[in-house]
Amino acid sequence: MISKLLDFLSNYLAHRKGLLPIIGLILLVVNLLIQFIVPGSFIASTNLFLHVGLFIAILGLMLAWAL
Repeated sequence: MISKLLDFLSNYLAHRKGLLPIIGLILLVVNLLIQFIVPGSFIASTNLFLHVGLFIAILGLMLAWAL
């Protein structure tokens, strides 16, 4: 089950190398907007989208380089 999922993701992302970094950058911009729209919320105070977006962008760059 997991090997089939990894195989599918590998084939899917091999043709779309910039997808994960773009998603990561979008999450970074969403975090910036949340800081101004809802400054006192849990997501704004923990910078959740910043950390998740940075992780996804770095992972996407490493996968794009490997594939």
